[in-house]
Amino acid sequence: MRAARLAFHAVLLSAVLPIVPAFAVPALQAHRAVYDLTLNKASDRSGITGISGRMVYEFNGSACEGYTVKFRFVTQIVTNDNTRLTDQQTTTFEDAEGKTFSFVTKSFVDQNLDKEVKGIATKDTKGLKVDIDKPEKNSLELAATQFPTQHLVELIGKAEKGENFYQTNLFDGSEDANKVMTTTVVVGKKTEADKADPEAPALAKLATDKYWPVDIAYFDDSAQNGEEVPEYRISFKLHENGITRDLVMDYGDFSMTGKLVNLSLFDQTKPCPVSK
Repeated sequence: MRAARLAFHAVLLSAVLPIVPAFAVPALQAHRAVYDLTLNKASDRSGITGISGRMVYEFNGSACEGYTVKFRFVTQIVTNDNTRLTDQQTTTFEDAEGKTFSFVTKSFVDQNLDKEVKGIATKDTKGLKVDIDKPEKNSLELAATQFPTQHLVELIGKAEKGENFYQTNLFDGSEDANKVMTTTVVVGKKTEADKADPEAPALAKLATDKYWPVDIAYFDDSAQNGEEVPEYRISFKLHENGITRDLVMDYGDFSMTGKLVNLSLFDQTKPCPVSK
């Protein structure tokens, strides 16, 4: 399962994004979102007959303090042969200037620790240096890229300008933290929420806010198969404050949905001081 890619959000999420002045960064809402996960569809080849679970995504920080994401993705996967419980727990910190990104992910299968990946990625003049501490010490040199919150900020900025299609790169520390993904982003027209929207009760006072429908395809540039086929796709509704909902996560052989069932809004940090 490539669940950690959702920390694009956290998430969500070309060249390195320029350092953005504090006043130009959208007001991303600190929050905790809970999603119920269910199987959308599955091919016979996948062997999957059912998926259920829950995803919890917690986002905190500001453009002057940096951003922390805590993410947990728990699924019960039913196949023709057995039932497996997976639990992925990720914590990341992205500094205010988007120059460093620390990450730690613990993956459990049937409550037993299966894998732990821990490290820090730092931008330099040559591209991206990744120092991995776990599962074993290693250093990698990767292509220039951006981190998840930068990816999200860029997405909101382009959506506000009415740009419907673009490509960009992303490093989020997921899986083995050893590659940069190319993302192809399609942004639909800003839309008013339907009064009968099933996620409206969880959104509460945000239920009437407009959103953009977004589809992101993730490609592994390091793959040598010569096929321009995405490793997976994510579709969702994006609010201008960075909250995402109505998720569809498509892994090719199967896909699942994530419906927002609870949303807690945290007090915003004080605005960053603007240099004169």
